[in-house]
Amino acid sequence: MIVDSYRFLPRSFRPFYEGRGPFPGEADPVWAPFEKRLASAKIALLTSAGFHLKSSQAAFDLERERARPEWGDPSWRAIPSGTKPGKIGVAHLHINDEDLLADPEIALPARLLQQLVEEGVAGAAAEKHVAVMGYQDRSLKDWRETTAPQIAAFLRQQGVDGLVLAPA
Repeated sequence: MIVDSYRFLPRSFRPFYEGRGPFPGEADPVWAPFEKRLASAKIALLTSAGFHLKSSQAAFDLERERARPEWGDPSWRAIPSGTKPGKIGVAHLHINDEDLLADPEIALPARLLQQLVEEGVAGAAAEKHVAVMGYQDRSLKDWRETTAPQIAAFLRQQGVDGLVLAPA
């Protein structure tokens, strides 16, 4: 199946990314077989909407991004699965946060995941999900060296078997 990654982006974004091809060493598809049955697997969510807990976590660094528009904050936040919508903040310059604040389930479908667990479709939901800011610089250097290994270790500590990307 071919996915058109640019379909929902503003037309002005396409020239920045389209036709550039993969990075060196990334020509092969990113795929790992899912070894467990979904009905016995623990699943976590990863949102790229820039969510953070308003009362206890720093927002993603929008000031630096405003100063350097090609840069995106490569840090991440843990969002407990039972977090109430009013406790979530959004820090992202490339999406309209009004709808996300009204219903964070749009970009972090934790209630839906919990429903799938209750129906026996999925085995369990992770205690904490992951939030990142989706807009990143093209090199992804910080992601490769720091962010991705940290997130992977965090998910392993929770015994997570699978991760669902919930893009914003």
